[in-house]
Amino acid sequence: MNFSQRLRHNDLLLGTMLTLPSPEVAEIISHCGYDWLFMDGEHSTLSTLDWQRMLQAVGGRCAGIIRVAANSEREIKKFLDIGADGIIVPQVNTVEAARQAVACCKYPPDGIRGVGLARAQGYGRSFADYMETANRSIAVIIQAEHIDAVNNIDDIVQVEGIDAVFIGPYDLSASMGRTGEVDHPEVVAAIERVGQACRQREIALGYFGTTAESVLGYMDNGYHLICAGVDAGIVAAGADDILQKLRR
Repeated sequence: MNFSQRLRHNDLLLGTMLTLPSPEVAEIISHCGYDWLFMDGEHSTLSTLDWQRMLQAVGGRCAGIIRVAANSEREIKKFLDIGADGIIVPQVNTVEAARQAVACCKYPPDGIRGVGLARAQGYGRSFADYMETANRSIAVIIQAEHIDAVNNIDDIVQVEGIDAVFIGPYDLSASMGRTGEVDHPEVVAAIERVGQACRQREIALGYFGTTAESVLGYMDNGYHLICAGVDAGIVAAGADDILQKLRR
Protein backbone atom coordinates (compact mmCIF):
# COMPACT_ATOMS: atom_id res chain seq x y z
CA MET A 1 0.00 0.00 0.00
CA ASN A 2 1.13 3.56 -0.65
CA PHE A 3 1.14 6.25 2.03
CA SER A 4 -2.37 7.59 1.41
CA GLN A 5 -3.79 4.07 1.44
CA ARG A 6 -2.04 3.37 4.73
CA LEU A 7 -3.55 6.57 6.13
CA ARG A 8 -7.02 5.45 5.16
CA HIS A 9 -6.27 2.00 6.56
CA ASN A 10 -5.37 3.60 9.93
CA ASP A 11 -1.86 2.16 9.98
CA LEU A 12 0.45 3.67 12.58
CA LEU A 13 2.76 5.99 10.61
CA LEU A 14 5.80 7.32 12.45
CA GLY A 15 7.78 10.29 11.19
CA THR A 16 10.05 13.15 12.07
CA MET A 17 10.42 16.70 10.75
CA LEU A 18 13.03 17.96 8.28
CA THR A 19 13.91 21.65 8.24
CA LEU A 20 17.64 21.76 7.41
CA PRO A 21 18.75 22.29 3.79
CA SER A 22 20.71 19.04 3.76
CA PRO A 23 20.00 16.10 1.43
CA GLU A 24 22.58 14.18 3.45
CA VAL A 25 20.58 14.55 6.67
CA ALA A 26 17.42 13.53 4.81
CA GLU A 27 19.19 10.50 3.39
CA ILE A 28 20.56 9.43 6.77
CA ILE A 29 17.18 9.71 8.48
CA SER A 30 15.43 7.91 5.62
CA HIS A 31 17.53 4.83 6.43
CA CYS A 32 16.32 4.77 10.05
CA GLY A 33 13.01 3.07 9.36
CA TYR A 34 10.54 5.96 9.59
CA ASP A 35 7.31 5.61 7.64
CA TRP A 36 7.30 9.24 6.55
CA LEU A 37 9.16 12.52 6.73
CA PHE A 38 7.41 15.81 7.53
CA MET A 39 9.23 18.20 5.17
CA ASP A 40 8.57 21.71 6.43
CA GLY A 41 8.23 24.05 3.48
CA GLU A 42 6.32 26.56 5.59
CA HIS A 43 8.95 27.71 8.09
CA SER A 44 12.22 26.57 6.50
CA THR A 45 14.41 28.49 4.05
CA LEU A 46 14.45 25.76 1.39
CA SER A 47 13.44 26.37 -2.22
CA THR A 48 11.40 24.05 -4.43
CA LEU A 49 14.65 22.77 -5.96
CA ASP A 50 16.08 22.15 -2.48
CA TRP A 51 13.07 20.00 -1.60
CA GLN A 52 13.44 18.08 -4.85
CA ARG A 53 17.02 17.28 -3.90
CA MET A 54 15.78 16.15 -0.48
CA LEU A 55 13.19 13.84 -2.04
CA GLN A 56 15.82 12.43 -4.38
CA ALA A 57 18.10 11.76 -1.40
CA VAL A 58 15.29 9.94 0.42
CA GLY A 59 14.89 7.74 -2.65
CA GLY A 60 11.43 6.42 -1.78
CA ARG A 61 12.60 4.64 1.39
CA CYS A 62 9.84 6.49 3.23
CA ALA A 63 7.11 8.89 2.20
CA GLY A 64 8.06 12.53 1.70
CA ILE A 65 5.19 14.77 2.78
CA ILE A 66 5.71 18.50 2.26
CA ARG A 67 4.01 21.22 4.29
CA VAL A 68 3.40 24.15 1.99
CA ALA A 69 3.57 27.79 2.98
CA ALA A 70 0.20 28.71 1.48
CA ASN A 71 -3.07 27.08 0.47
CA SER A 72 -2.74 27.90 -3.21
CA GLU A 73 -2.73 25.96 -6.48
CA ARG A 74 0.54 27.60 -7.53
CA GLU A 75 2.29 26.57 -4.30
CA ILE A 76 0.88 23.06 -4.03
CA LYS A 77 1.39 21.97 -7.65
CA LYS A 78 5.11 22.78 -7.54
CA PHE A 79 5.68 20.41 -4.63
CA LEU A 80 3.51 17.69 -6.12
CA ASP A 81 5.35 17.98 -9.44
CA ILE A 82 8.72 17.39 -7.75
CA GLY A 83 7.40 14.10 -6.40
CA ALA A 84 5.98 14.71 -2.93
CA ASP A 85 3.85 11.81 -1.72
CA GLY A 86 1.44 14.20 -0.10
CA ILE A 87 0.80 17.74 1.03
CA ILE A 88 0.20 19.23 4.47
CA VAL A 89 -1.78 22.47 4.27
CA PRO A 90 -1.45 24.80 7.28
CA GLN A 91 -4.13 26.97 8.88
CA VAL A 92 -7.18 25.33 7.35
CA ASN A 93 -9.77 27.12 9.45
CA THR A 94 -12.89 26.98 7.27
CA VAL A 95 -14.82 24.66 4.98
CA GLU A 96 -13.84 26.84 2.02
CA ALA A 97 -10.15 26.50 2.88
CA ALA A 98 -10.51 22.72 3.19
CA ARG A 99 -12.17 22.50 -0.23
CA GLN A 100 -9.42 24.65 -1.71
CA ALA A 101 -6.72 22.38 -0.27
CA VAL A 102 -8.31 19.25 -1.71
CA ALA A 103 -8.94 20.86 -5.10
CA CYS A 104 -5.34 22.04 -5.42
CA CYS A 105 -4.06 18.49 -4.87
CA LYS A 106 -6.22 16.85 -7.53
CA TYR A 107 -6.33 17.04 -11.30
CA PRO A 108 -9.62 17.91 -13.08
CA PRO A 109 -12.38 16.94 -12.93
CA ASP A 110 -11.82 16.34 -9.20
CA GLY A 111 -9.79 19.49 -8.66
CA ILE A 112 -7.85 22.34 -10.23
CA ARG A 113 -4.24 21.10 -10.23
CA GLY A 114 -2.38 22.19 -13.33
CA VAL A 115 -0.84 19.58 -15.63
CA GLY A 116 2.91 19.64 -16.13
CA LEU A 117 5.89 17.41 -16.85
CA ALA A 118 8.40 17.12 -14.02
CA ARG A 119 9.98 14.59 -11.68
CA ALA A 120 6.63 13.21 -10.44
CA GLN A 121 5.64 12.32 -14.02
CA GLY A 122 9.03 10.74 -14.80
CA TYR A 123 9.81 13.88 -16.81
CA GLY A 124 7.12 12.71 -19.21
CA ARG A 125 8.05 9.02 -19.44
CA SER A 126 5.40 7.89 -16.93
CA PHE A 127 2.92 10.71 -17.55
CA ALA A 128 -0.09 8.51 -18.38
CA ASP A 129 0.38 6.21 -15.40
CA TYR A 130 0.85 9.14 -13.03
CA MET A 131 -2.24 10.94 -14.30
CA GLU A 132 -4.29 7.77 -13.82
CA THR A 133 -3.29 7.27 -10.17
CA ALA A 134 -2.34 10.69 -8.77
CA ASN A 135 -5.76 11.73 -7.51
CA ARG A 136 -6.00 8.55 -5.45
CA SER A 137 -2.39 8.27 -4.32
CA ILE A 138 -1.56 11.83 -3.23
CA ALA A 139 -2.20 12.27 0.50
CA VAL A 140 -4.18 15.40 1.39
CA ILE A 141 -3.53 16.42 4.99
CA ILE A 142 -4.94 19.57 6.52
CA GLN A 143 -3.80 21.20 9.73
CA ALA A 144 -6.12 22.17 12.56
CA GLU A 145 -3.97 24.69 14.36
CA HIS A 146 -6.28 27.59 15.21
CA ILE A 147 -9.30 27.90 17.44
CA ASP A 148 -11.32 28.87 14.34
CA ALA A 149 -10.57 25.44 12.87
CA VAL A 150 -11.73 23.83 16.10
CA ASN A 151 -14.97 25.78 16.04
CA ASN A 152 -15.59 24.78 12.41
CA ILE A 153 -14.25 21.22 12.60
CA ASP A 154 -17.61 19.44 12.35
CA ASP A 155 -18.17 21.01 8.94
CA ILE A 156 -14.53 20.83 7.80
CA VAL A 157 -14.36 17.04 8.17
CA GLN A 158 -17.37 16.68 5.87
CA VAL A 159 -15.24 17.82 2.91
CA GLU A 160 -14.53 14.86 0.64
CA GLY A 161 -10.91 14.09 -0.16
CA ILE A 162 -9.30 14.85 3.20
CA ASP A 163 -7.06 11.94 4.21
CA ALA A 164 -5.96 13.22 7.61
CA VAL A 165 -6.25 16.13 10.02
CA PHE A 166 -2.98 17.05 11.67
CA ILE A 167 -3.01 18.95 14.95
CA GLY A 168 -0.62 21.87 15.24
CA PRO A 169 -0.56 22.18 19.04
CA TYR A 170 1.73 25.18 19.32
CA ASP A 171 -0.11 27.47 16.90
CA LEU A 172 -3.42 26.25 18.35
CA SER A 173 -2.33 27.15 21.87
CA ALA A 174 -1.20 30.58 20.64
CA SER A 175 -4.57 31.24 19.00
CA MET A 176 -6.18 30.53 22.36
CA GLY A 177 -3.96 32.95 24.27
CA ARG A 178 -2.00 30.02 25.77
CA THR A 179 1.17 30.14 23.68
CA GLY A 180 3.25 27.01 24.22
CA GLU A 181 0.89 25.64 26.89
CA VAL A 182 0.03 22.56 24.84
CA ASP A 183 -0.96 20.59 27.95
CA HIS A 184 -3.30 23.27 29.32
CA PRO A 185 -6.80 21.81 29.89
CA GLU A 186 -8.40 24.29 27.47
CA VAL A 187 -5.95 23.39 24.70
CA VAL A 188 -6.31 19.67 25.37
CA ALA A 189 -10.10 20.03 25.24
CA ALA A 190 -9.88 21.83 21.88
CA ILE A 191 -7.67 19.06 20.52
CA GLU A 192 -10.11 16.43 21.74
CA ARG A 193 -12.96 18.23 19.98
CA VAL A 194 -11.04 17.84 16.71
CA GLY A 195 -10.35 14.22 17.56
CA GLN A 196 -14.01 13.42 18.14
CA ALA A 197 -15.04 14.96 14.83
CA CYS A 198 -12.39 13.02 12.93
CA ARG A 199 -13.23 9.73 14.59
CA GLN A 200 -16.89 10.13 13.63
CA ARG A 201 -15.83 10.55 9.99
CA GLU A 202 -13.08 7.90 10.25
CA ILE A 203 -10.44 10.43 9.21
CA ALA A 204 -6.88 9.78 10.37
CA LEU A 205 -5.56 11.99 13.15
CA GLY A 206 -2.05 13.41 13.28
CA TYR A 207 -0.02 15.07 16.02
CA PHE A 208 3.40 16.71 16.35
CA GLY A 209 5.60 16.74 19.40
CA THR A 210 9.18 17.79 19.92
CA THR A 211 9.98 14.55 21.79
CA ALA A 212 8.83 10.94 21.68
CA GLU A 213 7.37 11.30 25.17
CA SER A 214 5.15 14.20 24.08
CA VAL A 215 3.30 12.12 21.49
CA LEU A 216 2.87 8.81 23.33
CA GLY A 217 -0.41 9.81 24.95
CA TYR A 218 -1.87 10.73 21.57
CA MET A 219 -0.74 7.43 20.09
CA ASP A 220 -2.56 5.68 22.93
CA ASN A 221 -5.63 7.79 22.08
CA GLY A 222 -5.86 6.56 18.50
CA TYR A 223 -3.68 9.06 16.62
CA HIS A 224 -2.00 7.24 13.73
CA LEU A 225 -0.04 9.97 11.93
CA ILE A 226 2.77 10.83 14.32
CA CYS A 227 5.65 13.28 13.91
CA ALA A 228 8.16 13.43 16.74
CA GLY A 229 11.27 15.57 16.79
CA VAL A 230 13.01 17.92 14.37
CA ASP A 231 16.24 17.26 12.49
CA ALA A 232 18.04 20.24 14.05
CA GLY A 233 16.99 19.15 17.52
CA ILE A 234 18.07 15.57 16.84
CA VAL A 235 21.54 16.74 15.79
CA ALA A 236 21.82 19.09 18.79
CA ALA A 237 20.64 16.44 21.26
CA GLY A 238 23.14 13.91 19.94
CA ALA A 239 25.99 16.41 20.13
CA ASP A 240 24.98 17.51 23.65
CA ASP A 241 24.79 13.91 24.84
CA ILE A 242 28.29 13.07 23.58
CA LEU A 243 29.79 16.25 25.04
CA GLN A 244 28.17 15.75 28.45
CA LYS A 245 29.44 12.16 28.61
CA LEU A 246 32.96 13.31 27.73
CA ARG A 247 32.91 16.07 30.35
CA ARG A 248 31.85 13.60 33.07
